[in-house]
Amino acid sequence: MLTAKNLIHHLTTKPWEATGELPLLQRHSNQQNKRAALKVFLGVVTVLFMLLIVAYAGRMAYEDWRPAPQIRLMWANTLVLFLGSLGLELAQYAVRRGQHKLLLRSLLAAGLCTLLFLMGQAQAWRELGALVYFDVTNPAIAFFYLITGLHGLHLLGGLVVWGQTLVRLWGGFELEKVRHSVELCTLYWHFLLLVWLVLFGLLFTGNNLDELMIICGIKGRT
Repeated sequence: MLTAKNLIHHLTTKPWEATGELPLLQRHSNQQNKRAALKVFLGVVTVLFMLLIVAYAGRMAYEDWRPAPQIRLMWANTLVLFLGSLGLELAQYAVRRGQHKLLLRSLLAAGLCTLLFLMGQAQAWRELGALVYFDVTNPAIAFFYLITGLHGLHLLGGLVVWGQTLVRLWGGFELEKVRHSVELCTLYWHFLLLVWLVLFGLLFTGNNLDELMIICGIKGRT
C-alpha cells in the first residue's frame, strides 16, 4: 500500500545517486569540453603559423633577403620528434587496452624524445649563431629564430600536461582516469609534428620563392 511517507520518498529520491550515473555523465561532459577546447586552440595555432608562413613568403620578395644557412642537425631533430609522436601513439594504444607497463614506458619514451628535440633545437640555434653571429638584421635569420622558438614553446606547454599525466599514472590513478589525458596529448603531439614538418620544409626549401608564393596564394601558377 502506497502511504504518504512512501510517496514523498519516491518523489525526493535521486536515482543517479544510487547508480552513480551522474559522476560518469559529468566526467564525460568535462572530457568533451576539454577536447573541444583543444580543437579550438589548435585552430588558433594553425592560423598563427599560417600567418607566419605568408609573412615569410612575402618578405622573401624583397631584395635584401639573404637565405639562412642550413643546419643539418635539424634533420635529426625532426626524426626525434617523429619518434616522440610515435611513442604517444603507442601510449594511446596501451591505455585503451589497459596495458599499464607499456603505457608508462611509451609516455616516458615520448617525453624523452621531445626533450631531446628541444635540446637539439637549442643546439641548432647555437650552430646558427656561430655561423652568422646572431645577425637578426637578416630577416631570414630572424624568421628562423621566431618560427622555431614559437614551435618549441608550444611543445614546452605540451610537456606540462604530459608531466601531469605521468604523475597521475605513477600516483596509482586508474587507467580509465588518465585515458583522456593521454588521448589529448597524442592529438596535440601529432598536430605539432605536422606543423613542424611544414615549417621544416619551409626553412629548408623556402629559397624557392616562386613555389612558396604559389603555395601561400600570393602568386598564381602560369
